[in-house]
Amino acid sequence: MNRTLSLVCLLAAGLSTTAVAQANLPSAPEKATATTKAPVPVSAKIAVVAFQAAVARTNEGQRDFEQIQQKYAPKQAQLKSLSDEVDSLKKQLQASGSTLSDADRAARTRDIDTKEKELQRDAQAAQENFQGDMSDIYQKLAAKVYEVVNTYAKEHGYTMVVDISSQQSPVLYVDPATDITAAIIGAYNVKSGVAAPARTTAPAAAPRK
Repeated sequence: MNRTLSLVCLLAAGLSTTAVAQANLPSAPEKATATTKAPVPVSAKIAVVAFQAAVARTNEGQRDFEQIQQKYAPKQAQLKSLSDEVDSLKKQLQASGSTLSDADRAARTRDIDTKEKELQRDAQAAQENFQGDMSDIYQKLAAKVYEVVNTYAKEHGYTMVVDISSQQSPVLYVDPATDITAAIIGAYNVKSGVAAPARTTAPAAAPRK
C-alpha cells in the first residue's frame, strides 16, 4: 500500500485541490450607531486537515487506487520487459561491435532505435492513461470527502478548516489537537460504508506537496 499511496499523492500533487471548508463564518460587523450596540466578537475555532492524505487514506480511496494499480500492472510489466530487452541489445552491440560488419552494426542500431521509440511511445501513453484514471478517481472522491469536512466542521462548531496538504501552506505551527484528518477519515468511512482493505502493513502518511 505504501507504493499505492506514494503514487496517489504524487499524482494528486499535480491536481488542483479544493480549498477546504470555512464553515459558519461570522458576517462582517455592522457599524455601531447611537441606537445600536457593537456586535460581540465571535471567537474563532480553527482546525486543520491534510486533505490529500485524508482522501487517499479513506477505505474507499485505498480500494479504488489499489484497483487502478492492479489494472495497469500488466502494462507496467510489459514496459519493464521491453526496457530490459533494449538494455540487453545495447550491451550486446557494445560487446560485439568491433566484430560486426558495418551493415550488421547499422541494422542492430536501427532495431534498438525502433524499440526505444516504441518504449517511449507506449510509456507515455500508459502514463497519460494512468494519470487520467487517477485524476478521475481523486476528483470524485475529493468532492465527497469535502462534503464530510463541511458537515464535520458545522457539527463541531469550527469557524474555519485549513488545508495543510501543501508544503507552501502558510501554517507555521499546528497544535495536534486541532488536526481533524483522522476524524474526517473515520467519518467518511462510516458514511461510505466501505470496509477497510486487508493490509499487512499500515498505510504510509501521504507526503505534502
